[in-house]
Amino acid sequence: MNTNSFTYKLTDEQQNALLKLLKNSKYLPTSVPHTQMAVSIPDCRINLYTSGKLLVQGKAAQEWITFSLEPEILMEARLGYEELLDPEAFQPHMGIDESGKGDFFGPLVIASAYVDEGLVEKLREIGVRDSKKISSDNVAMNMARDIRKILGDRCAMITIGNRSYNRMYSKIRNVNKMLAWGHARAIENLLEKVPDCPRALSDKFGPTHQIERALMEKGKQIRLDQRTKAESDPAVAAASILARAGFIHALRTMGKTYDFEVPKGASEKVRREAEKLVAHRGPGILLDTAKCHFQTTDKVLAEVGYSRKDLPPPT
Repeated sequence: MNTNSFTYKLTDEQQNALLKLLKNSKYLPTSVPHTQMAVSIPDCRINLYTSGKLLVQGKAAQEWITFSLEPEILMEARLGYEELLDPEAFQPHMGIDESGKGDFFGPLVIASAYVDEGLVEKLREIGVRDSKKISSDNVAMNMARDIRKILGDRCAMITIGNRSYNRMYSKIRNVNKMLAWGHARAIENLLEKVPDCPRALSDKFGPTHQIERALMEKGKQIRLDQRTKAESDPAVAAASILARAGFIHALRTMGKTYDFEVPKGASEKVRREAEKLVAHRGPGILLDTAKCHFQTTDKVLAEVGYSRKDLPPPT
């Protein structure tokens, strides 16, 4: 299917220009929460949110973007010119991304995905984009399934379970170094399947040399790039969705194993669930379910009458 949903982050000047454009009588006002303005035209919905995010959806979305948004607001042509704007995105390379880094419960999952020009076109057809822009877990899971069908064996995943994560952190005491190790393993594992891949791209989370130092002989032959907002690259976007699906699956499995609904993030709800879990099973349960270096651990233990000294070593 074609992509019928597009998101843009607009500057204040672009927002003001768009608001003027959307006051034209051909746009029918609609009511959407948290928007500055929401309108529709036949087969196209246009929502400008208070955050400055613009969401354009519908069968006629591409047409409106090409003939209205780009020439009148963005002042540049992007849609349909991706290959000219970023030619390396269509050339053979792999992308690496992770999920679970900021979540108290659950593992750290790192995925890698290989693409070339033909695979990029297929991924674009199913609407592959950064997993952070996908609000539904079920949508992410279904899209990950479709990505695996397209890529076949040209992807890899590293899952650092909680006990292994806590044991590794007790020795390294640096999340970025652990992340670099996971990225390096994801690169190495995918190179076993696609040995001729010339380049790897990931989001920039720390010095590039951290990943380079963790690479083994085969991985040291690949060109390694890091950049901010790398999720705009199709290979990194595919990896981000695969990693998120792996993380969601791990949380659901954990919920069944320990009989509780495992929330994401590190919110007050997460603390409450962790407190109930510790009260029922003791402090050692955190080693198998949580990332114990989070400050959340101290708050949870204190609330239930424990402290860090009650945590056994992560063996």
